[in-house]
Amino acid sequence: MAGRGTYASQAVKEYWQYVWDREDAYEPADATDPTYVLGMFPYTSGTLHMGHVRNYAITDAYARYRRMCGDDVLHPMGWDAFGLPAENAAYERFTDPESWTEACIAQMREDMADMGFGYDWSREITPCRDDYYRWNQYFFREFYEAGLVEYEAAEVNWCPDCETVLADAQVTEPAREGEDAPTSDGSTTGDGEPGAHDHTGVCWRCETPVGRRELDQWFFTITDYAEDLHEGLDDLDGWPDSVREIQRNWIGRREGTRVAFDVEGHGDVDVFTTRLDTICGATYLAVSPGHDLAAQLAAEDETVARYVDAARASDHGGMSGVETGATAVHPVTGEGLPVYVAAYVLEDVGTGAVMGVPAHNERDHSFAMAQDIPVRQVVEPVDGSADGLPGQPYTAEGMLVDSGDYDGLASAAARERVREDLSAAEPEVTYRLRDWLISRQRYWGTPIPVVHCEACGPVLVPEEELPVELPEFVQTTGNPLEKIDSFVETECPECGRPAERETDTMDTFVDSSWYFLRYLSSDLDTAPFDGDIADEWLPVDVYVGGEEHATLHLLYIRFFARALSDLGLLDIEEPVERLVNQGTVLYDGTKMSKSKGNVVNPHEYGAETTRLFVLSAAHPERDFEWTARAVGSSYDLQQTLYGLVESFVDAAVREAREPHDEYVAREIDRTVAAATADYERFRFHQAVTEIRQLAALLGQYREYDTPHEAVYRRGLSVLTRLVAPLTPYLGEEMWNMLRGEGIVAHADWPEPERDVADYDIERRLVRTLREDVRDIFDVAGIENAVEIEVTVAPAWKYRAHEIARSAEAGDALVGKILDDDAVPDSEAAQSYAEELLGRRQELERMLDSDAEQDLLDRAAWLLRAEFDADVTVRRADTGDAAGKARPGKPAVHIQ
Repeated sequence: MAGRGTYASQAVKEYWQYVWDREDAYEPADATDPTYVLGMFPYTSGTLHMGHVRNYAITDAYARYRRMCGDDVLHPMGWDAFGLPAENAAYERFTDPESWTEACIAQMREDMADMGFGYDWSREITPCRDDYYRWNQYFFREFYEAGLVEYEAAEVNWCPDCETVLADAQVTEPAREGEDAPTSDGSTTGDGEPGAHDHTGVCWRCETPVGRRELDQWFFTITDYAEDLHEGLDDLDGWPDSVREIQRNWIGRREGTRVAFDVEGHGDVDVFTTRLDTICGATYLAVSPGHDLAAQLAAEDETVARYVDAARASDHGGMSGVETGATAVHPVTGEGLPVYVAAYVLEDVGTGAVMGVPAHNERDHSFAMAQDIPVRQVVEPVDGSADGLPGQPYTAEGMLVDSGDYDGLASAAARERVREDLSAAEPEVTYRLRDWLISRQRYWGTPIPVVHCEACGPVLVPEEELPVELPEFVQTTGNPLEKIDSFVETECPECGRPAERETDTMDTFVDSSWYFLRYLSSDLDTAPFDGDIADEWLPVDVYVGGEEHATLHLLYIRFFARALSDLGLLDIEEPVERLVNQGTVLYDGTKMSKSKGNVVNPHEYGAETTRLFVLSAAHPERDFEWTARAVGSSYDLQQTLYGLVESFVDAAVREAREPHDEYVAREIDRTVAAATADYERFRFHQAVTEIRQLAALLGQYREYDTPHEAVYRRGLSVLTRLVAPLTPYLGEEMWNMLRGEGIVAHADWPEPERDVADYDIERRLVRTLREDVRDIFDVAGIENAVEIEVTVAPAWKYRAHEIARSAEAGDALVGKILDDDAVPDSEAAQSYAEELLGRRQELERMLDSDAEQDLLDRAAWLLRAEFDADVTVRRADTGDAAGKARPGKPAVHIQ
């Protein structure tokens, strides 16, 4: 425990860590009133960075708050331990991924303890250990048997020098002259999907230009749940709208029409369109280089074959294409349309074929310009305005022209008519979402539990033989598992003949798609999780992590929950009730990054100063700038709080209660109400403001008079408990000095002792009065005052104000006010009623007359302390002061 003087968390952290461990402070006894708080587990990069600290400070503060409110709180931690960055780091450091990862875990666990994060470490999970990844393999088996796994060819990134497939993250920008070769910083979660995005890059390891290759790959068929995942977004009220919209766009649900074009000699080719109204503007048919028709045409024409091979080997065909000589019959006009193979048509979007309508689609227009294809306008603006054609496509809806029987129809009506008339057209819903490619050709991941047998084909490893363990690491080019004969060579589980193990490992997003379940039963060895316990704790009440995970991790956990529900293993389909996306910590306007040299070590300013600053600087979802000056204010606040409690130990106190004691007591209640609302809404920055203001008030109260013992002690106790979730070491020190029962981590959250429903009105009244008095002193140039007279408005004005505030829009307001028995028949009442009529839209709720006068009586000491003058609070029914006073704005006279 700290001694007298300056507070320093470094001096007390080991003691309180020991106490928390001794008391099992963060292990929930049961799930009577469960609250599950979770931060996205970190990749094991070596040390905590400021992004980690912000994320985990948010979850820790909220978990501590809910625990003090009496909830049974589960707040676990584990490690995103598999993945590409560990292999990168091991390669660069001439070690193996397991040794590097375990060293990182040890360091990061120590960093987390130093920061005071309160985790239930008895539930710690590490997916690179076989007691975890055996259940990845179990789920693979379950999904396979349920028809949720497919094995098929897919294009991937290929390094010809290393002779291996590269994940997207392994394809880097080539180093510019004068720059170091690119390396991984270990800051990402998951691996990306090979071939999922465009690349112009080189191999991360040897800097050889990356090409493309087609290999057999394993997929989870997440597309089976596309509609369900899309519909479920409407129910995620606790998720940010931005994340829901990102997922909605990623799933990419589109309602449109499938249309068959007859390609002479080759049968029908289906296209999907959302703009069937433009079909008469189609001037060509284009298929992707991977389309079946492209393969057929390539077999017939060497020019087409060369183009197809080149296009499939590169992601950068742009608007290139080749006219094949084939002809498609337009299903409406009967015209013959040229057929192209075009790089801009994507194999995995829609049907892999498009009807080219260059007048009304941007990409079709670009292709037509590059290939000198005619542009035919069939839709024009209804109002006759310019449409930009032929130089630019007109993509909006409008009125049909040059479309035969459909001329003059609006776009929407034309779509319906064409669909009814055209036998080759059928309504269809498509999705942008593609199946989840889980194969990774590398070592550091979960081995896929499959054996390849020449006689039986792919065969699942029997459940009783799980886990399929990773062999000892071998440094090599290519996929290390392929080079380890003792791993590869095995027997077929079905026929017993010699066979080979699958050497692909799973995408690390598989690890993180269900880890929230493993925390619930981390030591269970008979199942991945206990279903009954999952029913008690799920869904996760609060999940904190970056918005950048919207389209992968946050989508995959929703898929996994649905799949497990359909398998009868889980009762819920949405795993997270409330999602909080934390913002970024900036330095000089940019995100902190080792490569930019603008990283601040979280321990540089002390654990609790850093915690307090990242929580107080902005709302958790907002970015904020790291500045030494602002960090210093967080340090100063800790010293203020510590000093208030430390000085109270020997301070003189009194027992008699005065009006100013009542004001302080009520302000303590108001602070509790406001700070509690802030904690509930994750507005920790505003909770810190409440703490600052209460600390300042208690300091002023102590300076004004010998404080009342019970009021002052309660104020310090409230301060201690309000700050404890933010700065747990400081909270324990203060609680100990106040002789609180037990540890503050288990203390009861403070509650108001009085009704504080109007706390915001009461605060506004006192704040307005103090500002008005200061203005009078400034404007009048008053240096010394003898008396400040505060006059509360007559009671009838409060009644008139309330009538005006609650009146209906059509009420004759002035007459309604003057007809009320509480309002006098006078010119003053007439004038005030007319004033209220002019301000009726801006009127706010006020205290009644007696409550306002009582509050100002109790608050008068603040004016006495600030201006060293006598203060009188009175009510006047007549006179100049009564005329000037308004509800919520008393008249002020200074002598």
